[in-house]
Amino acid sequence: MPVTIAPSILSADFADFGAECAALQAQGADWIHVDVMDGHFVPNITFGPQMCAALRPHIRGVMDVHLMIAPVDPYVAAFAATGADYLTAHLEAGPHIHRTLQAIRGAGCKAGVAINPGTGIEALAHLLDMVDLICVMTVNPGFGGQAFIPAMEAKIAGIRAMIGDRPIRLQVDGGVTVETAPVVARAGADVLVAGSALFKGGSVADPAPYGANLRALLAAAGR
Repeated sequence: MPVTIAPSILSADFADFGAECAALQAQGADWIHVDVMDGHFVPNITFGPQMCAALRPHIRGVMDVHLMIAPVDPYVAAFAATGADYLTAHLEAGPHIHRTLQAIRGAGCKAGVAINPGTGIEALAHLLDMVDLICVMTVNPGFGGQAFIPAMEAKIAGIRAMIGDRPIRLQVDGGVTVETAPVVARAGADVLVAGSALFKGGSVADPAPYGANLRALLAAAGR
C-alpha cells in the first residue's frame, strides 16, 4: 500500500482545531489522527467524544481516532457515533480485546489495535482477521515530541511479515521524522502518524510549512 502521512492534531493549535484541519487538508493531508488520552491508561488528558464530534465536519478525509483509554469498551459506541473512520484500541487496555474489536466493527468503524513498545507481537496473530489497522507505538504513549525507539524497527518488520497479503494498514505512531520515516517504511509501515515534525514552522496563518513538511516526510518514506 502507498505510504500515508496522518497528521496528529495533538501538535496543532488547540484553540483553532477546525482551521488547523482545513489547513492540513489544503496542504495535502488525507488523514487526521486524533489522540484520545484519559490520564489513566496514559499520563495525559486530551479529547473526549464531544471534541471528536466537533472535529468531524472539518475533516473531509479519514478521521483516525486512537483510543489511549482504559477501560475502552464502555466508550466504543460514543466514539463511533462521532463519525470516526478508524477506531483503534490498545491491546493492553482490557482483558477482552477480541470483544472490543467486535464492538468497533459492529458500531460501523474500521477496527484498529495498538500495541505499546514493551508488548510482544504474538497476541496479534489471533486478531488478524478482526482488524483493519495495526498501530505500533514507537514511543511510550502519552506525550508528543518523543524520540523514536530504535528497537521498534524489528517489531514493525515482524508484524508486516505476520500480516502477509491481508488488507491491513500498518501504522506507526511516535517519533516520526524525515530521519525515521525511511526506517519505518522499509520495515513495512504504510501509515505514519506525524506530529511535531509535520507542524514545525507552520501555523493556520502560514500553513505552507505543513505542506513542505508533509512532502518531505513522504519523500523520505520513498513515496
